[in-house]
Amino acid sequence: MVSRATSYRLDTVVKARLEQRAAAEGSTERALLERLVSEGLDMLDHPGIVYRDGPTGRRAALAVGPDIWEVISALRYTSGGDEERVAVLAEQFGLHPRHIRTAIDFAAGHRADIDEQIAENDAAARRAREIAERRADLMAS
Repeated sequence: MVSRATSYRLDTVVKARLEQRAAAEGSTERALLERLVSEGLDMLDHPGIVYRDGPTGRRAALAVGPDIWEVISALRYTSGGDEERVAVLAEQFGLHPRHIRTAIDFAAGHRADIDEQIAENDAAARRAREIAERRADLMAS
């Protein structure tokens, strides 16, 4: 991503909060500000989307439910027409179909990030299965 110099004046209280938060996160003010603006714009563009911290970093999620990557991963395993698949996922996650559509719309605009999160989860699941199999083999001997 190419950066472009931009200058903004921030309220002194906001600036102090930004400094404190960046220091607490071990980040720079610029990096934190960019993240907050990017996430804020995403949340404005896709009402119902929030960002959460987790073991793999920050990720987009439905405010009322799962991470976006979880919905899209499940979508890959559903069949039928578009509305049928949305209904199946709404039932599976216990959500209104509009929430599933919100997740799909968000993912459509952030495909590479969501695909990467799904791939990371798939790899972690494979590693967990392999460890469980080795553990079972060890216990059986």
